[in-house]
Amino acid sequence: MTTSARTYHHGNLREALLTAAESALASGGDLSLRALARQVGVSHAAPRRHFSDKQALLDALAEDGFVRLGTVLREAVAEGDFEARLLGFAGAYVTFAVEHAALLDLMWAGKHRIEAVRVASDQAFAAPLALVAEGQAAMVNNGMLAASQLDEIVPATVERLLLGLRPRAS
Repeated sequence: MTTSARTYHHGNLREALLTAAESALASGGDLSLRALARQVGVSHAAPRRHFSDKQALLDALAEDGFVRLGTVLREAVAEGDFEARLLGFAGAYVTFAVEHAALLDLMWAGKHRIEAVRVASDQAFAAPLALVAEGQAAMVNNGMLAASQLDEIVPATVERLLLGLRPRAS
């Protein structure tokens, strides 16, 4: 027996919808649940099994983005001396930002309803923050800086880093 109606027979619908949503986001395409259902080949009602509405999909996409970013950042700072790990972090973050610009914009949009997005964000940056704390402690412990200088030097260093990362006119 054949029917013309689509039925729900998708092995990994949630992941398929997230992949399709990220692709649509990157291309500026339609992010409606109905359009995504059509794209992955399921009934228009099937996405509601995983996402109650478009915002729930966006929240899940942001959470997934932070989880993926966290994996990339943890791997980037896992081995090597401090300088190599810091360069690894910077390179990994910038590469992720370039390859997933629209997703990163969504991740940092701040319009998410679920706590899981914040938790995933915190976890994504746990390893890089530990690396920075390790670097600060090494500078103080090696006598390069006095502990009293950190409040002045750290913000100045971050400001210079950000200045160096800003786009320049061609």
